[in-house]
Amino acid sequence: MPNILGIAIPDNKRLEISLTYLFGIGRVLSNEIIAKLGLDPDMRAHKLTSDDIARINGLLQSEYIVEGDLRRQVQNNIKRLISIHSYRGLRHRQGLPVRGQRTKTNSRTRKGRRKTVANKKK
Repeated sequence: MPNILGIAIPDNKRLEISLTYLFGIGRVLSNEIIAKLGLDPDMRAHKLTSDDIARINGLLQSEYIVEGDLRRQVQNNIKRLISIHSYRGLRHRQGLPVRGQRTKTNSRTRKGRRKTVANKKK
């Protein structure tokens, strides 16, 4: 299994798909990276040479924010929302859906234990 930025990508999948196992890289970005480096998107990941892996690592570190840096950036954004007491920060703090989803049924199973949303009056 080739290691890219310390993450082992699956070696029996196409290169286009196996690059998406890195946090922050989807299909579009994967194809963009492959095109920049002039690699074959249908090539299997285990056929990458050590030179190809080094080129991919270099490109990802210089031009894109992926893996640990991106995770840290997302967490800092959430902490900022919480600290400025925005509505989205309040929802993050309570562990409830942030983007306007319904809470009567589905949100309780998404993030762990049941959270009371509103008491039902009789």
